[in-house]
Amino acid sequence: MATHSRLLAPLCGFFATDDFARQPLVCTVERRLLIQEQTIRSAVECHGVGLHSGAPVSLRILPAPAKTGIVFRRTDLDGFEVEAVSRNVARVSYATSLMKKGVLISTTEHLLSALVGMGIDNAIIELDNLELPILDGSARPFVDLIRKAGVRKQRRPRTYIRILHALEVREGGKFIAVYPSDTYSVSYKIDFAHPMIGREAFTLDLTNGQYVSNIAPARTFGFLHEAEAMRQQGLIRGASSENALVLTRDGLVNPPLRFKDEFVRHKILDLVGDLALIGHRILGNVVADRAGHAMHTALVSRLLRDTSLWEETNLPEENAAEYSPIETAVAHRV
Repeated sequence: MATHSRLLAPLCGFFATDDFARQPLVCTVERRLLIQEQTIRSAVECHGVGLHSGAPVSLRILPAPAKTGIVFRRTDLDGFEVEAVSRNVARVSYATSLMKKGVLISTTEHLLSALVGMGIDNAIIELDNLELPILDGSARPFVDLIRKAGVRKQRRPRTYIRILHALEVREGGKFIAVYPSDTYSVSYKIDFAHPMIGREAFTLDLTNGQYVSNIAPARTFGFLHEAEAMRQQGLIRGASSENALVLTRDGLVNPPLRFKDEFVRHKILDLVGDLALIGHRILGNVVADRAGHAMHTALVSRLLRDTSLWEETNLPEENAAEYSPIETAVAHRV
């Protein structure tokens, strides 16, 4: 007569019988390593003038502990700190400015954009005036500073905001939205009645694209015939042909362009910097049509306010190459 093996207690998710009771059982638990937060290796600094204030300013980027985020520190005001997060957004007309308890940090978008593009999660930004230096009008000088400083991994998993449901913001003919996606991508369209701009579109995958080469060098731009009126409003007092593309009614004061569609690429640069105010990297597809700083930051505010639209998540380290600043991009004119 056949005998039935006696059922023993479950071990490691399987049932063992007394046929194997005397055999050693080895159980291993696989730990998936996660993509870690990053900071810079050493302090770096630069000097310049503010685009709108025209005031001289010195800026230092310093390493910061994990979970710090990006924090601005006014060394001229006893080291007062202003976190680069949505709740501190103050003015968003011609630049994105932060304010906390009356302390202003102006024109943050180019540096924040470079930090995202270079994969920096934590840093202290020291400056001795109210506005960041405009440098050459792009994010490339900040990218070069971060490269000089070096990048260091930290012992804390990076948190991502995964978009679960679409969010759309409309204002007249302007539009910005974010949709669910497994990666972070941005599509932008602009339309200017100028022979050198017209309608342009550009799409960038920030988790596997070319931010450093295709977006960071794109410079801010403005129109010469609007300059005097803007100066009367206290704006662009530091602007020059050295730090901005200056357009006449039918041409460009300071050619050549770095890209034939440099204008829309700079809009993406600004958008990436403004979306950094979410405080975490996005897993979502952002689409914008003739939006600007006000709509960028409105999207951030509405997204954070409705927690049903997203979830926090981590990503395994085996995907690190896919979620690095080595990226691919698609451009086209429309």
